Amino acid sequence: MNRPPLSSLTALIATNLALAGLLCLTWWQRPEADRLVVYCAHDSVYSEDVLRDFERETGIPLEIRFDTEATKSLSLVSLLVAERENPRCDVFWNNEVLGTMKLKEQGVLESYVGVGYERIPRQYRDPDGCWAGFGARLRVYIVNTDQFAATDEAIDAALAGDLSGVAVAQPLYGTTLTHYSILWQQWGAEKLKQWHRESRERGIVEVKGNAVVKNLVAAGKCSLGWTDTDDYFLAVDDDEPVDMRPIRTPQGETICIPNSVAIVKNCRHRKLAEKLVNYLLSEDVEVRLANSRSRQVPLGKVDESKLPEQVRQLRPFVAEGVDLNGVAAAHRECLEWLQAEYSQ
Repeated sequence: MNRPPLSSLTALIATNLALAGLLCLTWWQRPEADRLVVYCAHDSVYSEDVLRDFERETGIPLEIRFDTEATKSLSLVSLLVAERENPRCDVFWNNEVLGTMKLKEQGVLESYVGVGYERIPRQYRDPDGCWAGFGARLRVYIVNTDQFAATDEAIDAALAGDLSGVAVAQPLYGTTLTHYSILWQQWGAEKLKQWHRESRERGIVEVKGNAVVKNLVAAGKCSLGWTDTDDYFLAVDDDEPVDMRPIRTPQGETICIPNSVAIVKNCRHRKLAEKLVNYLLSEDVEVRLANSRSRQVPLGKVDESKLPEQVRQLRPFVAEGVDLNGVAAAHRECLEWLQAEYSQ
């Protein structure tokens, strides 16, 4: 019997081993078609454990795309719009709502009204069922208590004069953009533009994000700032000399900005996506986020005894929150103006 040369046998064995390795790698990584694809803009330090527990409890494998950029929710929204004709994502967990509203307007989302949706108050869910909120942050004044007490009177006095000791994030994205959009809606465009211009003339300190605001106030470089409760609580945990007061809108409401979850239109795994949406909108997940370092405030009914005292104190402010459904149109107009303002 003729035998192939030794060099040919070696090459054949090497080729077979390579093919076997490729097959094993393909099996180990699992094809995307077998996985529920989640795009997540919430900080992975808080969200990944929640998603992995869903994976373990249900046996549904997940492929999670996080975005760590400062404008993370904005970039994931843009990606979902770009993929609209051939969606890769099944479920979008956003860390705010205005970008999610934009996706609804552009036909990227599908309606789903499940048990989780029903437990969320009306002002924090889409009336057509295309998204629902959970685990919220509040917009607050953060005050350095070495400089003055966090009373309404002291804050009003600090805002009335020179603003060189007051810090805010540039309002081009994130919760500060939501804040500006609400002011645009309630004040009107001209009053907001005038207030913005006068605030800059009076020396207000504009920085790159809410965390920077928190750091400046905690260090005493500014006495007062706009931020969110999650950043405020990080300063509390670091024993910084800070206190806070909720910011109210011109109509006296609080600004409560939840996470939001939505199902992508024409996604591959609709039934599995519904399971994840119900999971994220559950009491258990809201309680879990409330007990994280960010102390996110539950929107739906929960067992109050399971919440930290700091979160229980914030719960009444949720009921006073502005209805976010009315802000989408103002957001578009406000963002267009801001982009022109900061491009100069």
